[in-house]
Amino acid sequence: MDFNLRAAILDNIKGSDEKQLEHTIVDAIQSGEEKMLPGLGVLFEVLWQNTSQEEQQTILKNMAEGLQQ
Repeated sequence: MDFNLRAAILDNIKGSDEKQLEHTIVDAIQSGEEKMLPGLGVLFEVLWQNTSQEEQQTILKNMAEGLQQ
């Protein structure tokens, strides 16, 4: 069976508004369940692909700072 997890996740969240996306992200983080990690990864991929290089540098800076704590 050939299953494309990325496509399934994108199909599941397609058409979500900002509130729905926020709920999805917060719920995934608060639950701490590892099964939510692929979905967060796909959301991050969408974010990364839709930001400028300057915004990407800000994201990387924030991540690096967060990992130093």
